[in-house]
Amino acid sequence: MTPHTTAIERVLRCALAHVAVAAFTGALLPASLVAQVRPLKVYISADMEGVAGTVSAEQLGPAGFEYQRFREFMTAEVLAAIEGARAAGATEILVSDSHGNGQNLLIERLPADVRVVRSWPRPLMMMEGIDSTFGAVILVGYHAGTTSAGGVRAHTLSSAHYARVALNGTDVPEAGLSAAIAGHFGVPVVMISGDDVAVDEARRLLGDVEGAVVKRALGFHSAVTMTPAAAQALIRERARAGVVQRARVRPYVVPAPVRLDLTFKNYRPAEVVAYLPSVTRTDAHSIRFSGRDVLEVSRFLEFLGTYEPGLTP
Repeated sequence: MTPHTTAIERVLRCALAHVAVAAFTGALLPASLVAQVRPLKVYISADMEGVAGTVSAEQLGPAGFEYQRFREFMTAEVLAAIEGARAAGATEILVSDSHGNGQNLLIERLPADVRVVRSWPRPLMMMEGIDSTFGAVILVGYHAGTTSAGGVRAHTLSSAHYARVALNGTDVPEAGLSAAIAGHFGVPVVMISGDDVAVDEARRLLGDVEGAVVKRALGFHSAVTMTPAAAQALIRERARAGVVQRARVRPYVVPAPVRLDLTFKNYRPAEVVAYLPSVTRTDAHSIRFSGRDVLEVSRFLEFLGTYEPGLTP
């Protein structure tokens, strides 16, 4: 054995010892310490119809007499999700304010290191900013889809205009659209909160994700609801559990190309949108658009919901 060989062996033994120590400590250290070595980005998309106590337009927009209070409740539910995600090791969080005008959350109440997506338009709609660097998605305050027979304020993207939204022949609620966009980047939805109909609908589509049922739907404008404090505690725990168990949840991937079937509640939108060469009118109220992937479909849907000739500035 030469002195050179002995030196190499010493280096190898030292390296192996460091690997062993790292593996041992990684198994024993709390998640908060391991997270310092393993960054974990979590995306939170927040809607409002599924927030505890929400039942009508009075809670959902600036004209409603309870809107200001329910902005606080929405913000508190997002904070609960943030706390749960961090308890599970999240090191970076992006929140999307995805209801109405996209300016509902009281952003001064969020932690200083959280980033927030606000207002519209957004190419990726309720999932703007998601990419493959994220490890998990949490959906807060979501509601059932427009083809659902139950659910508080059930609709998909527009309660006034759309009667059906389907991807590759499968009807999808907003949770499905958000999950499909996240799935394009290989990121799973690990938890959803809302009423019982919304949570059941999402789990049938996405699999055994964590669900926080904060109210039981009685009708379009009625529910039996938890109190805000109780709902926030439930969301905090379900968010933590979802992020901890993220490895067992598969991303929801819609195979490309993606066929969008959209049914309007009126005749004329289908007639006019079909003037576009990329759109086919399939019946009096419905159109079909084929995108290269779900991101192209998302951009098309955002265009439909946003464009008007009088846009300014």
